Amino acid sequence: MALPGALAGIRVLDFTWVRAGPWATRMLGSLGAEIIKVEWPENLDMIRRGTATVPEGVEEGPNSAGLFADSNANKLGITLNIRSESGLDLVRDLIAVSDIVMENFSSRVMQRRGLGYEELRKLKPDIIYVSMAGFGHTGRHHSYTTMGPSAQALSGLTFLSGVPDAPPAGWGYSYLDDTGGMYGAMCALTALRHRTVTGQGQHVDLSQMTMGITLTGAAFLDRTVNGRESRREGYPPGNRTVWPGAPLENSYRGPAAVPHNAYRTRGGGHNDWCVIACFSDEEWEELVRVMGSPQWATDADLSGLPGRIRRQDDIDQNIEVWTQTLEKYELAAMCQDTGVRAMPVQSSQDRVENDPQLRERGMFMEFDHAVLGRREYQSVPFKLSKTSAEVRGPAPLIGQHTREVMEGLLGLSRQEVLDGYDDGTLWPADMPRHLYIEEALK
Repeated sequence: MALPGALAGIRVLDFTWVRAGPWATRMLGSLGAEIIKVEWPENLDMIRRGTATVPEGVEEGPNSAGLFADSNANKLGITLNIRSESGLDLVRDLIAVSDIVMENFSSRVMQRRGLGYEELRKLKPDIIYVSMAGFGHTGRHHSYTTMGPSAQALSGLTFLSGVPDAPPAGWGYSYLDDTGGMYGAMCALTALRHRTVTGQGQHVDLSQMTMGITLTGAAFLDRTVNGRESRREGYPPGNRTVWPGAPLENSYRGPAAVPHNAYRTRGGGHNDWCVIACFSDEEWEELVRVMGSPQWATDADLSGLPGRIRRQDDIDQNIEVWTQTLEKYELAAMCQDTGVRAMPVQSSQDRVENDPQLRERGMFMEFDHAVLGRREYQSVPFKLSKTSAEVRGPAPLIGQHTREVMEGLLGLSRQEVLDGYDDGTLWPADMPRHLYIEEALK
């Protein structure tokens, strides 16, 4: 028997787009909330119309983008023209029967539509309104627009990723989007708890850029307490914690440790690597035993951290001679069995197909999508013993559930729904409708 979701009975009206906002509502959906995603075909979410993530062999279109499908699982999808008075009336009706409204536009967008928090309170006094603007809804820059990478740059994270005498590196993915989504879900849950206790709703004002500053971690303290910059000469390459000749001091990167690097493994391909880290002399001694106690590793000079730092190049080169004789998963298992911290470097394919731990924890779930076919979706990274937390279904096709929501939730008649399609309220009047919409209207 399936466990109920902790948020069963909670309805979220979802005006979000791109990744941060949709990730927040996806998480709430994983906890059992009903998510109604509002879209409009003439102003598609950029990741719904994006072609970079359309799987090979799938025809490009608004329902075929993989990133959109990943970001919007667990949701119902409706189309509604909120630029029209009739569309706004229906939005107001939906707000009146919802618990949470969530959006991640810049601060003025919803206000211009007459859908700011003060207007929402008139429709439903205990509504929870979660806004996730890049700069929040207050401060001199609140109206600025941003995306994950630009918020990342302003927060300081891009600077942290750079190396001396080179351009700022940035990150390979916009982590602020997914992290922002988790913060958004956390704030929504906090507001729900407050409403349960007091009966009052509230406006949650989340700034994606400000949230990014919390991710700089100890680098902030390194500057304010120690007076050290977060980027310094001798910044270690690869995965090292310290570079020979650099001061032996703990920094925001953590304690100095040698060996601490990524090493090539058998196969020598671009994805054949394993990370090994020894944070104590005892862990180093265990690694030496795992390697078969080669003569070079038993040198007394390497028994302590200062000696290993001085000879870090030699250590890394010799370790890699050994690691290249082993497959990366085999190597990691050998090290872990003796308490040495080692993990294979995994690609996306590795995580989905080769990682038994993720598989056994149910991190990936298969669902049939009407356009993409049977695909795996990432689930949630935690387990709840008394309630379920999982992906319950694929992302909606655009406008897939409009009739269901309008008739089943708002009580519109069949003719009113048909009129809404004809007059441009529920679908652009001059745009052909998808076959599944026509089938739903029969």
